[in-house]
Amino acid sequence: MENIKYHAADGGVFIEGVRDFNPTHTFGCGQCFRWDAESDGSYTGVAFSRAVNISASDGRIFILGATVDDAKNIWTDYLDLGRDYSMIKKELLHDENVRRAIEFGAGIRILNQEKFECLVSYIISTQNAIPRIKKIVSKLCGMYGDKIEFSGRTYYSFPTPAQLEGVSADDLEPLHAGYRAAYIADAVQKVCSGDVDLDRVSALDTAAARKELLKIKGVGPKVADCTMLFSMKKSDAFPIDVWVQRTMRTLYCGEGANLNMIQAKAAQIFGEYAGIAQQYLFYYARENAMKR
Repeated sequence: MENIKYHAADGGVFIEGVRDFNPTHTFGCGQCFRWDAESDGSYTGVAFSRAVNISASDGRIFILGATVDDAKNIWTDYLDLGRDYSMIKKELLHDENVRRAIEFGAGIRILNQEKFECLVSYIISTQNAIPRIKKIVSKLCGMYGDKIEFSGRTYYSFPTPAQLEGVSADDLEPLHAGYRAAYIADAVQKVCSGDVDLDRVSALDTAAARKELLKIKGVGPKVADCTMLFSMKKSDAFPIDVWVQRTMRTLYCGEGANLNMIQAKAAQIFGEYAGIAQQYLFYYARENAMKR
């Protein structure tokens, strides 16, 4: 745990002594779908059935709408503040490509999202663009989640497995999620039945956890690895999307490399922090391509 302190103020809580955190880098790097930027550079979002606004400057975070207990028991872990990213960066700086990516996205921290929400969100993300993913997730929450009032706006919690139990693809038609609706329904059924117990999966090693997640229709290696990295604290999981695939082939593996070869190369170069390296590389590649 970093040397951080908490104190209540102005309708929220300050967390002081934080390094290596930038809301834009963290919430804008593609790992989550329920945070939106405000005009002042802060971000408002919903996680663990709570809506808050998060801003940061000069080594401290302000969470509007949170209590000190919330900060200690929910947000510190959610924002991964207990992990020393300065040490992780030192471990990764041996690679010049990652060094550039770290300099660009120095404030990225890997969020520890709720497991079921992360799984379903990444099922929705399959062959999908972020604005549409966010729209579908928001609609799902509005249909089945609990209402949350915050700062004069209405939000909804992400539905629990129990709230979605028995849902069919036809029931989810209003989401306009296409073929993904059947995959969501299958995920709900397998989680509710215990066929895929996400807490048990989280306790497995990465290879075994991936195997369990692949039991769910529509969950391939990328969705499984995203779920493990962003909700199960498996920092060696290495999701490969179009950006990461292109980056790894260009910089490390050659154009003929398949996904297994890329996974193996990432493990060789980045080791236990492969997933974190992936997020730096993904953010750098995507943002710079968009600027060109």
